[in-house]
Formats: sequence, structure tokens, C-alpha cells
Amino acid sequence: MRNFLLGAVITALLAFGIKYFIDQSNTKKTELQSSDLILNQIKNVGKLVVTEGHFSEVINYKEDKKVLSFIPTIKTALVVVNAKVEVSYDLSKIDYILNKDIKTVVITKIPEPQININPDIKYHSLQYGMLNQFNPKDHTLIRKKVVQQLEKKVKKSSLVANSQNRLISELQKIYILTNSLGWTLKYNNTIIDSSVGIEEVLK
Repeated sequence: MRNFLLGAVITALLAFGIKYFIDQSNTKKTELQSSDLILNQIKNVGKLVVTEGHFSEVINYKEDKKVLSFIPTIKTALVVVNAKVEVSYDLSKIDYILNKDIKTVVITKIPEPQININPDIKYHSLQYGMLNQFNPKDHTLIRKKVVQQLEKKVKKSSLVANSQNRLISELQKIYILTNSLGWTLKYNNTIIDSSVGIEEVLK
């Protein structure tokens, strides 16, 4: 009888031990699968998000100059610009820390938007003197001025807001996955506990 009881206890302990190791193995396997899923999701959103728009601008260019230090001359032009503009986020440049032990993903850096302006410049009403004609330096200066003015216009436009909405949409995919797997998503020291939270931390 004693041998039977001893055998039953040993069998129960073995069964418990085997179940414990199987459960531990399954837990570690699940954690590894979860972290792999999150890493894949981050890689999937790690792409170039581009929002396009078109802008127009009219610039009056004028240069007052003295030739030979005493002959006054004026150079003017009406510059009409039509530009294709792209606002992009390179999400492959997101910096993050993934901690499997505490099931936390911390996004430490989100790239700034890049504004790319491709202007089509046309000149009208050119006026200049024989000693003060338009040259490549003028065209470079005009292009620089055009880009600067368009950049200010773009930053105040809905194009930047629309591009940020697309950025938020991509980041929400990370939140949805981490939340469904029981992980915590943070942006630096701020815990993101809802889809709206992503929008709030980016303000």
C-alpha cells in the first residue's frame, strides 16, 4: 500500500512537472511569436508615406542696381510658378525599443516630415537694361525665393495635416496589434492607451 501511495505521488509530481515545463515552453513560445508579430508590423509600416499636392504662386521680381557704380538700372520680371509638392514621412527611420520581459514597445523617435517642392517656373514681362541682363545667378536666386515662399504656404496648408493623418493611421496599426497581444505601447515616457492617444502625443 505504501509503495502504491509513493508511486502515485511520484507519478503526480512527474505529471505536474511535465505540465509545468510544457506550460512554460508554450508561454515562451507565445511571447516569441508575439514579439515577432510586433516586429513584423513595425517593419510593415516602415515605408515612405507620401502625400501630394499642387500649388501656384506669382512673384514680382525686381532688382535695382548701379552699373559701373553710377549708372542706375532696373531688372524686373513677373514670375508665375506651378509646383508639385510632396510631404513625406520615412517611417523606416522610426526608432524604438522592444522589451520582451515587460511586453513593452517604446517609440523613441518619429521622423520629421520632408517637404519636396518641384516648381515649374515661367517668366513674363521681363524688363532689363543692356548692361544688366538676366543671368543664371538671377534664375538661381528666383528659384530659391520661389521655394522659400512655397514652403511657407505648404506648412500652413491642409497638405501637412493630411500627411500627419496618414502617419497616425500607420502608427495606429502598431497600437492595435500591441494592445490585442497584451503589450504596452509608449511614445517616450507617455503610455498610449487608445487610438486617440497617438494623435495626442504627436501634437
